[in-house]
Amino acid sequence: MASRTLTIGIDSGTQSTKALVVDARNGRVLGQGAASYDLIPGLPAGAKEQHPETWRAATIRAVAGALKAARAGAGEVVAIGVSGQQHGFVPLDRKGEVIRPAKLWCDTTTAGECADITGALGGPRAVVRKLGNAVLPGFTAGKILWLKRNEPRNFRRLATVLLPHDYLNFWLTGERTMEFGDASGTALMDVRKRRWSSEAIAAIDPDLAGALPALRSSERPAGVLTAEAARELGLAPGVLVSAGGGDNMMGAIGTGNTREGVVTASFGTSGTIYACSGRPVVDPKGEIAAFCDSANQWLPLLCTMNVTVATEMVRRDFKLDHAAFERVASRAPAGSDGLVLLPYLEGERTPNVPDGTGVYFGIRTGTFRAEHFARAAMEGVTLGMNYGLRRLAALGVHAKQVRVTGGGARSRLWRQIMADIFNAEVVTLQVGEGAGFGAALQALWCWRLGKGESVTISEITDAFVKTKGSERAVPQPAAVARYRELQVMQDELGQVLRPAFTRHRRYLADCSSR
Repeated sequence: MASRTLTIGIDSGTQSTKALVVDARNGRVLGQGAASYDLIPGLPAGAKEQHPETWRAATIRAVAGALKAARAGAGEVVAIGVSGQQHGFVPLDRKGEVIRPAKLWCDTTTAGECADITGALGGPRAVVRKLGNAVLPGFTAGKILWLKRNEPRNFRRLATVLLPHDYLNFWLTGERTMEFGDASGTALMDVRKRRWSSEAIAAIDPDLAGALPALRSSERPAGVLTAEAARELGLAPGVLVSAGGGDNMMGAIGTGNTREGVVTASFGTSGTIYACSGRPVVDPKGEIAAFCDSANQWLPLLCTMNVTVATEMVRRDFKLDHAAFERVASRAPAGSDGLVLLPYLEGERTPNVPDGTGVYFGIRTGTFRAEHFARAAMEGVTLGMNYGLRRLAALGVHAKQVRVTGGGARSRLWRQIMADIFNAEVVTLQVGEGAGFGAALQALWCWRLGKGESVTISEITDAFVKTKGSERAVPQPAAVARYRELQVMQDELGQVLRPAFTRHRRYLADCSSR
């Protein structure tokens, strides 16, 4: 076999790490590998943590599997890119040792710290004005203040703050680096100016600035593979390691979302919608996250907490496999004869309804059927995603095409529902692992620039990111009109029921304390 030029994309997530080997000549995925893991068990309520060493061990296993599947030799790999779960806090001491397990994006124990940082910066509106983003419990800033208050001895050892993908880059290269995209999710950065915010840092600790790596642009490499990391991965020393980025930023690259007009929607357990913008997009309401991307542009993003969690709940309750669920749902008409799901099963992030619960509205004898409950679940979570898509439009970000990924994208019926609710063309991608593929393409971009080529990331994604023509869905005018009415109903329900949601949460707390 003739020698090939290959890149590796690594996607280190909350539940597993995946690796893709990609042919640098044509963008074909030649091999994949994966390794799964869990959260640290037995932690207090709301605490979600993992040992960073877990990600490292999983990366070694995933890369080995991908190289084997691709029948790739060590000398064929020229560059590696890393995608990681956003917002996690990896604290290192001066020797580069991990001080304690990483607190993750889904850790909710820092609400008090976030409120205090927000107060120190002048309140919610002032925070958005100064940073571009709200200080949310998922973000990194509150986790650092939490460490200072709850584990002061560990805080005194803190020499470097890294995010999960930055930690993997540090292991691979020995360099402590951070790029614009993932850094913009820390709530420590002025995303408009792409620099650390001295006010946000001072609200936590004046000495914190010395623990934050210098920010760098996305086309600059993090470094090259050390001899030790190369030995562990079965690769050659000196392989280029690109800047990498957060999973959403890498997902944008992997879905070809590198120019304005394209929107990516991920329909997984939770849901995200994000778009490429050549300018900062800051939401005065703080509902849309004003992130930077990992290609030197910006990535306005919304996140909803309840997507396939809702459809899976209905599917399991009616004891249907996935194919049967779609068949049953297809028996109900568009709009489910007026049955509307408000999908705030465990609260909601966009819109911000932390006390929310799920509500089926419009139950009557004609809709108390499996087909209506199934289709309404699909429609309800898509209407919830559309809340954010409309918010993006209000901020000047418009979708010409929505590229969908995740479990929901595999359903033909659901893709049509998406097209009708979004009132936009919906397509899927030939490579479903958007974050890992994006990491491999960013690595290719960085490597080609290092060789002196003049190439943009958009040129690479235009050439290598392909949609599936057979899975394209276009809006149907009658259904678009019907869903527009349902959208109004869902929005009204979400507003009117908010006091009831709060009372309901108190009621549940009273019940559990008796």
